[in-house]
Amino acid sequence: MKIHTISSNIYVLHSDVVNHPLFEGFWPIPDGVTLNSYLVRGRKAALIDLTADWQEAVDLLKKQLSELGEKARFDYLILNHLEPDHTGYLPEFIRQNPEVEIYATAKGCALVKNFLKVGSEITLHEVKTGDKLDLGDCTELSFYEIPNVHWPETMATFEPKSGTLFSCDAFGGYGKTGDRIFDDEFSDSEQVFYEEERLRYYATIVASFSTFVTRAIEKLCSADIDIKVVAPSHGIVWRAHPETAIERYRRYAEYNTTGTGEREVCVISGSMYGNTRKAAEAVVRGIKKAAAAAGEDIPVTILPVPETDVSRVLAAAYKAEALVISAPTYEYKLYPPMAYILDLFTRKHYNNKKVLRIGSWGWIGGAKKEYEERTAGLKWEQMEQYEWQGIPGEKEFIDLEKRGQQLYAML
Repeated sequence: MKIHTISSNIYVLHSDVVNHPLFEGFWPIPDGVTLNSYLVRGRKAALIDLTADWQEAVDLLKKQLSELGEKARFDYLILNHLEPDHTGYLPEFIRQNPEVEIYATAKGCALVKNFLKVGSEITLHEVKTGDKLDLGDCTELSFYEIPNVHWPETMATFEPKSGTLFSCDAFGGYGKTGDRIFDDEFSDSEQVFYEEERLRYYATIVASFSTFVTRAIEKLCSADIDIKVVAPSHGIVWRAHPETAIERYRRYAEYNTTGTGEREVCVISGSMYGNTRKAAEAVVRGIKKAAAAAGEDIPVTILPVPETDVSRVLAAAYKAEALVISAPTYEYKLYPPMAYILDLFTRKHYNNKKVLRIGSWGWIGGAKKEYEERTAGLKWEQMEQYEWQGIPGEKEFIDLEKRGQQLYAML
């Protein structure tokens, strides 16, 4: 990978991870993910954030440090976040660099010792908001605690001369970037892809912590700092439009905290024999008819489950103001793929949605009760569930279209 520079003394050490199909051992990353570390030089130098113990990432980091030669010498390691995709390589790194001094929050230092099982033989410095590290040659780092974005030890590091905010997971996203890394190196069409991957990253990794994301943004924006570059550890580095990275995360955080999703409908459609899927299409017809009568062409996304990867279901559902949950009864319970999705909605705090649930049943019902139990903790404005037995007939299709029109009226 090419070494990029943010300024004359700040280097981006960037690797694309493409040989690990799952992020957090769970979320598919078919288009990879970047791991970005940064080297900041004054008279002394600091390496900001590390990498996983994934071999290609370690090899690329070593290669880039080797290419920098004498410039690669560093005295300090700044750990903004201690999750293993940023620190898996730390034990080996410490063995190779035993004199390096580590800076992290108090909770971060505790994780170095207790989670990563290193620390007794190295120098650890606990920092808090407002603390600074002078590297010399008019180069200084300042630290800002942003807990629970998305682990409790998280902080951001700021270098005022270049105006660079090193934010680790905050403002990051999925997707490899190749030999480019800066926002102004990508076309508008390419940016659409990275926006989709950024939202999918937020929906799967960060959504549970939206309240803390809002607090972190308020804290950073109210601090006396001029942010000219946003440099996360995953994804694009924002040097042309750093405000875009921040505002998008601000908007994402609003989706499940203020009830201001995008004006669109996400239809999650599960069906064993196609009956419930036909019914979902009737609801969509109702939505479209009502929207057309109002002079609007409202976006409606239809996602079949379990065919659609759950991370993409989470992303589409997360941003939509309204949901249609289309799922039949299965053995006296809710259709299992939908039960799984609702469990994830609860875990990720998918609050403040307008929702209609529909579903068929065979010889007896049961899905209605489980659905009510699974969504009881979510702050959803729900229409009355609509169920029927077996194949939907003319009456059901008429009723379902009406339900779609009523859901549109709630937007």
